[in-house]
Amino acid sequence: MSQKSETPQKASDALQNDMVVSEAPLREAARDRDADLLTPEQIEDFALKDDYALNPQYISLVIDAADRGDGLRLRELLDALHYADIADLLGFLSEDYREEVIPWIPSDALADILPELDDDIREEVIESMHTADIAEVLQELDSDDAAAVFEDLEEDQQRAVLAAMPESEREAIVTFMAYEEESAGRLMQREVMAAPAFWTVGHTIDHMRENGDDLPELFFDIYVIDPSHKPVGAVPVSVLMRTKRDLPLSQLMEPITEITVDQDQEEVAYVFEKYHLISAPVVDASGRLVGQITVDDIVNIIQAENREDILALGGVSDIEGRDTGIMGMVKSRLPWLLINLATAFASVTVINAFQTEIVKMVVLASLMPVVASIGGNFGTQALTVSVRALSARELTAANATRTLWREVVSGWLVGACVAAGLAAVTFIFWHDLKLAGVIAGAILINFTMAALAGTLIPMGAAKMGVDPAGASPIFVTLVTDFCGFFSFLGLAAIILL
Repeated sequence: MSQKSETPQKASDALQNDMVVSEAPLREAARDRDADLLTPEQIEDFALKDDYALNPQYISLVIDAADRGDGLRLRELLDALHYADIADLLGFLSEDYREEVIPWIPSDALADILPELDDDIREEVIESMHTADIAEVLQELDSDDAAAVFEDLEEDQQRAVLAAMPESEREAIVTFMAYEEESAGRLMQREVMAAPAFWTVGHTIDHMRENGDDLPELFFDIYVIDPSHKPVGAVPVSVLMRTKRDLPLSQLMEPITEITVDQDQEEVAYVFEKYHLISAPVVDASGRLVGQITVDDIVNIIQAENREDILALGGVSDIEGRDTGIMGMVKSRLPWLLINLATAFASVTVINAFQTEIVKMVVLASLMPVVASIGGNFGTQALTVSVRALSARELTAANATRTLWREVVSGWLVGACVAAGLAAVTFIFWHDLKLAGVIAGAILINFTMAALAGTLIPMGAAKMGVDPAGASPIFVTLVTDFCGFFSFLGLAAIILL
C-alpha cells in the first residue's frame, strides 16, 4: 500500500483508538448490567431510552458480545429489538463490528430491516447474503420497498437476483426500474385493493378475506374503479367496516386526488401535506390505476427532502451520514468551500481599493468585519425563510412582491436597532460621532441588501430550476460581504476622510 493511501487510514485508526478509550467507562457500566438482562422485555427496556433512542450502554453490550465472539448473546440482544431499532443499531457500529453482528440478525427480520438502512450499510448487508436469499427477501417486501433495495445492487447482482425470482415478481421489478428516479412510479406500491362501483360492502369484505395474500400489507382505502380500470372514487376502510353489508360502494365512495406515475416525489409530498392525505391512487398516462402511495412513504420523503435542504444550506452534499468516511466528508464539503474561496476575492478587491483610507484611519480595519459579518447573519435568516417558503409552495409569483417588501422593511427595522447599538458602542470606544454615524449607515445599507439577496437569489435559482438551498448561500454571502465592506469603507472615505 502506498504512503498516500496509508495516511488517512492511520488517522482513522487513531481516531477509533481515542473513541475506544473514551468509551471504556461506558462499556464497563454496560457489563455490570449484562447479567441482569435475561428476558426480551428486560433487554428491550434497557435498549431504548424514554425518547426511543438507543441506549449507549446497550450499544456497548453489543460491541462487547462481538469482541467475545459470543454469537448466542448477540442473537438474544438483537431478537429483543424492533427491526427499525436493529437498523438504527447498525448505523452506530463501525464496519468491523457490523461484520460480526450482521450474521446474527434474525433471517425473518431481514426483509423489514433492509429498507430502513442507510444505503452504504444496506450494501454491506446485501454483500453478506446469497443471491437466492436476496431474491427471497425482495419477494417478501412491498413492491416499492423491493424496488428501493433492488436499485442499490450492482448490475451483475441485479441480473442474478432477477434470474432467481418468479416471472411475475421479476416483471414487477423491471417495471418499477423503468420509471424515473424520485418519481411517483418509483415510490408507489403496486399492491392495491380495487373494486367496481356495483360491489356491495359485504362482497368487498368477503373478497378481501379470501384474497388476503394478494392485498397490500398496509392500506387505508378501497379504490372504486370503472370498467376501464380508472379510479372514480375511494371508500376508507373505516367507513367500510361501519356500514351494512348490502350497501353498494357507489353510495359510499369519496372524491380522490390522483397522482401520476411521472410526478416528482417532492411534488407528491406537497400534495399529501396540502390535502391531508393518508393514501392516494397512482395512475398511468391513460388514467388507469397502477398502484398507490401511502403516508408512511411520504414521511420518509419529507424527512429526506428536509435533510437535503439543511445540508445544502450548510454547503454539504447529501451523501454525508453517520457512517461516511473521512475522505467522503472531504469530497462532500471541499467543492463548496473552493467556490466560496473564489467569491471571497470579490471582497478582497473592495478592501484593496480602499487601502489608502485604511492606512490613514486604522480603526476602519477593526470595524469593517463587523458590518460584513452581522449583515451576513441577517442574510442567512432571510435566505432560510425564503428557502422554506419555496419548498412549502408558500412563496410564488403571486406574493413575491409582498414578501420582498416585508423582508426589506424588516431589514430596515432590525438594521436600525443593530445600527443604534453598534453606533453607541463605537462612540463609547472611539469618541467619534462621525465614525458612529458611518457604521450605522453601513449597517442599514447592508441589511437592506441582505434582505434583497436572501429573497431574490433563492427565487431566481428556483425560477432557473436550480435547487435554491444549494445554490443560494454562497451568493448571499458574496453580496453581504461585498456590500458590507463597500458601504462602510465608501461612507468612511466620503465622511471621515
